[in-house]
Amino acid sequence: MTIDLSQLDNTTRLLFSIDLQPVQGDRFQPTGFPSLGAATYQTKEGQKLLVESAQSMANRLEATVWDAVNEKPVAALAGISHVTIKKDGKFLTDTMLEAHRLNSPYILEAPKSKFVEEIKKDLGVLESGPINRKLLAQVLLKYDVGSLLHGLFLAKSDLAGGRLRVARALSAFIEASGVRVAASGGVKNDHVNPGGDTKKGFGNVPFARDEFTAEKIVLHVNFDLAQVCGYGLGKDAERLIVLLGLYRLRKLVDGDLRLRTACDLEPVTRAPKATRPDGFELPSLGDLETDLRASIEKNKSAMVQTETSYDAKIEPAKKKNGGDSEKGSDDETSGAD
Repeated sequence: MTIDLSQLDNTTRLLFSIDLQPVQGDRFQPTGFPSLGAATYQTKEGQKLLVESAQSMANRLEATVWDAVNEKPVAALAGISHVTIKKDGKFLTDTMLEAHRLNSPYILEAPKSKFVEEIKKDLGVLESGPINRKLLAQVLLKYDVGSLLHGLFLAKSDLAGGRLRVARALSAFIEASGVRVAASGGVKNDHVNPGGDTKKGFGNVPFARDEFTAEKIVLHVNFDLAQVCGYGLGKDAERLIVLLGLYRLRKLVDGDLRLRTACDLEPVTRAPKATRPDGFELPSLGDLETDLRASIEKNKSAMVQTETSYDAKIEPAKKKNGGDSEKGSDDETSGAD
């Protein structure tokens, strides 16, 4: 192994504050929330803006290690634990893609699922009394190691009464300071029938649009190493979890931070150093891949790759008063706590 993590031995938190900037120009579009819009707030340093939430960043960090073309983890992560869900023999989704990982309804609500029975059996001893967090961590390591990084809440009453919860060990958010509104707008043109019925999608539709400029945009990362150590899984598993977290962060920093059409960001430096412990530098992608392969091999007996199926009918969205289907926000995705 090539990466020396001894600098983290006596550290409870690994913290990064990574400066970002728009790839082009000065404007960017922050995340939006239903009935709220952009999240601006006052601090002692002035007005700030939430560019990307912790929920969304959890999903983006997980997505960095997913090979969408081949519908499996990237090659460097071959052998890690995760659950693939199929429908009619074809890929449907995976715990690495699900907002709540193992708490996916396509797993827990699948009728007559043998895998759900396996989970219930493994967690059965937790039905009463205090939660044995070490046993819970062992089960999560076995089936879906990402849950130990990104959090989990098994809310089903027949799984220990819905008490099984793990907070995020790796969390991140993007915040901007010194922000100002960059108001603009546009129009959806209908060159065939400009005066058509806009309720049916015809006609010209003008719209207003608020983007922002900022004096500073920062990606804040908090890796709770004390929580990882508290799982009680041993040094080999702890190293694996830490390497998986660092690998996700490195992939995010090196890769695509195009959060939305009008929010394309990049780090000011590709060699970020931690603010705690001071001077710890995020390892290179090549070194992380080398160490991860060795660490996965060392922990392979504790992890399984599982396939299950969801054979129930997938119902379309319900109609509201005969109108359009219910819709959520495109800008904000939820993650496990």
